Amino acid sequence: MGDYKYFSLDEFVCSETGEQDMCPEFLKALSHLRQICDFPFIITSGFRSKNHSAEKSKKTPGTHTLGIAADVACSGGEQRLALVKHASAMGMSVGIAKTFVHVDIRKTPAMCWCY
Repeated sequence: MGDYKYFSLDEFVCSETGEQDMCPEFLKALSHLRQICDFPFIITSGFRSKNHSAEKSKKTPGTHTLGIAADVACSGGEQRLALVKHASAMGMSVGIAKTFVHVDIRKTPAMCWCY
């Protein structure tokens, strides 16, 4: 795994299983996004095992199980807007929640949704 200026790989460990299998391409994109946004990213969810409770009930496991997604905590509308704006400009998919923004690099066309 490469050297990522803004992140420790420990930040992406599955909260229920302790596994971590993040995609280097995603981590590179997330590092670039962090640099553009110019504020610290707190990762609230990175890699998720297919056995994680949030994934087990899904028909198809989500992008977190592929190591190509993360949820980034937001402290206000300014950070949320910056994340959404810049991630979208980079071609990332974006999910907007009250306390975090989900970003991923899925291979299908980029999407945006609200939780």
